[in-house]
Amino acid sequence: MLVAVILIMILSRRRAGTAFLLACFTIPIGQVVLVGGLHFTVLRILILAGLARRTFLRPSEKFPGRFNRIDQALVFWTISALALNSLDWMDNQALIHNLGDFVDAMGGYLVVRFMIPDRDAILRTIKVLAVICLIQGVCMINEQITHINVFGLLGGVPIDVTLREGKIRSQGVLGCINAGTFAGILIPLFIWLWTEQRSQMTACVGIAAALAMIFASNSSTSLMALGGGLLGLAFWSVRRQMNLVRRGLALALLALHLVMNGPVWSLIARVDLTGSSSSYHRYYLVDNLIRHFSDWWLLGCKDYANWGWDMWDTCNQFVDVALKGGLLTLVLYILILKRSFAAIGNARKQVTGNRRQEWLLWCLGSALFANVIGSFGINYMAQLLMLLFMLLACISTATFETRTPFLSTQAKDQAHFASHHSPMETELILG
Repeated sequence: MLVAVILIMILSRRRAGTAFLLACFTIPIGQVVLVGGLHFTVLRILILAGLARRTFLRPSEKFPGRFNRIDQALVFWTISALALNSLDWMDNQALIHNLGDFVDAMGGYLVVRFMIPDRDAILRTIKVLAVICLIQGVCMINEQITHINVFGLLGGVPIDVTLREGKIRSQGVLGCINAGTFAGILIPLFIWLWTEQRSQMTACVGIAAALAMIFASNSSTSLMALGGGLLGLAFWSVRRQMNLVRRGLALALLALHLVMNGPVWSLIARVDLTGSSSSYHRYYLVDNLIRHFSDWWLLGCKDYANWGWDMWDTCNQFVDVALKGGLLTLVLYILILKRSFAAIGNARKQVTGNRRQEWLLWCLGSALFANVIGSFGINYMAQLLMLLFMLLACISTATFETRTPFLSTQAKDQAHFASHHSPMETELILG
């Protein structure tokens, strides 16, 4: 951790991002420095180091482009979660805990947003994630063989393996479901990496390691995230008709809701890809959230464990966000995803015909779709949330760069016009 902090401070922006990501996803989050009554996880310390670098050492480093609509939605989401959950609990210790979560969310997003300034940084980031998957994949396969989690030797995660229905669920540093979902979300990005020059070997390593993580985790959520990413890639050929696809999907869900014996969200209970999934529990979470709307819509709810058996386990990101921040926080979280998909779609239209840029945007969108699918099976712990922030930062940078050539051409045209007309004519026509 100390080595990573030093590297974050002294290296260039892109290389500092490499050090940050490697430490973030290879050090167990259970390792904590306790100062008085305040808990500083390793991740939180790394985030504070990244913020200190930007504020005190490199204040000239700016966001790529302007502060965009995705950034705005995320800022409002983190503030809403902090304020509403604190009002719900009205307790000093809860406020301290919420402030820590706020630093992890807001600070973590700002750090990765600063450290991914251009396309080269996106390429480097995905290569680093391939290396992280290699480390995690090897260790998770080792768990299947030796029944020992080597990260448990460092502390912060269990050393013993987890068993379900006689199957070993490898955990690595992230935990079994989190690790598999992490890998499933990254598959579309590694497939994009394979199409880049001099990156095929890294891409192959990343794909193989990610698949090892997914199957070693023995989790339906991991397989669903993988399937979501591949499904997104499969729609590449109809990328210009996605309006019809989205409307068709909405109509299909509505039709199913009308003809099924149960609500359409009861389809969640039928997902069992490993033979040992608790898919009914995921359905029960969504069903209870809808039935108890009056309990949580304003500030969230702290007594949801009383809603039924095992309701304390909020293994659904959308349910977890709603319970901890009410309807406003849930809407803002969905708005982040909506604006991200919209930015990708608008940017793809601007670069129609440039297959290289279109393919990058489409793979980022597929990874985001995999994230949405995975959200129905797991509530995001801090490290998995960092992966989402990294993805959002890549989307912001990639969509901004598609506008740069257009903006440059527009500026040249305006300069050419001004050189052939009087200042008053220029002001009247262009101003």
